[in-house]
Amino acid sequence: MDDNSDTIVVRVRAVLEEIRRAAARAGRSPDSIRLMAATKTVSVERVREAVDAGVRHLGENRLQEALPKIEALGRPGVCWHFIGTLQRRKVKSVVGRFDTIQSVDSLELAEEINRRAGDAGLRQRVLLEVNLGGEASKGGFDPVALIASLKALSGLEHLEIRGLMAIPPPTATAEEARPYFRRLRELSQSLTAPGLPNINMQDLSMGMSHDYPVAIEEGATYVRIGTAIFGERGT
Repeated sequence: MDDNSDTIVVRVRAVLEEIRRAAARAGRSPDSIRLMAATKTVSVERVREAVDAGVRHLGENRLQEALPKIEALGRPGVCWHFIGTLQRRKVKSVVGRFDTIQSVDSLELAEEINRRAGDAGLRQRVLLEVNLGGEASKGGFDPVALIASLKALSGLEHLEIRGLMAIPPPTATAEEARPYFRRLRELSQSLTAPGLPNINMQDLSMGMSHDYPVAIEEGATYVRIGTAIFGERGT
């Protein structure tokens, strides 16, 4: 194993240890939190090293990058998540290839995924992306609009809605992101309250390399880690 492989192994272990610490502070089991490696621009070889180090959830932003990685690393126990912006014209190519689509940012996109999943005879697991900071540069449901769309989303029988995903606005410190993570957790609880069918809010995907311990303290069940495992990368 070369130095680069050793670095990835050591980094994965360090992240898993930090997950354990954050879970302990929150009185949670570390088993309730899944480490997802964000693999954008990372080679198949380096992603394989992360999998060999124990990572079982992989998140990819770009379909064209994901396909060769899925083919090379399609082993039992490895789950692929689509975490990038998804254009409706690419939905057909994404449905069924990913365990979860974490970036469903509108009712129209949800309806298209539902249609394509129905055509394929399957149910597609999804998370609903929320734009917590009202940022024009980001996609995602406005929280108020999401509440208004809840009944329509509930009726999409070929979707398995499992929770919410959000990326807060940039903050100088991890602690400054806490109110956004807390708001997502509270929104999740409010969406569960009406008891609508097919609205299962068991997952919160939030927290990245610079702020994931705080996200865990606020209830994250998925943390999306790129730099802390693979180092700095290009865009």
